[in-house]
Amino acid sequence: MKVKYFEDTDTALVEFSTRPVRETRELSEDVYLELDEAGRVVAITLEHASR
Repeated sequence: MKVKYFEDTDTALVEFSTRPVRETRELSEDVYLELDEAGRVVAITLEHASR
């Protein structure tokens, strides 16, 4: 697992796998799930992460 923080956009990216992303689902205005072809979570993106 890797966590990256992008200060310029206040975005956090939590990567669980290096598998290719097939689909991104918006859970809310600030939370996105990235899924592989089998529907497994590859990463989570959090917008406005410092809040």
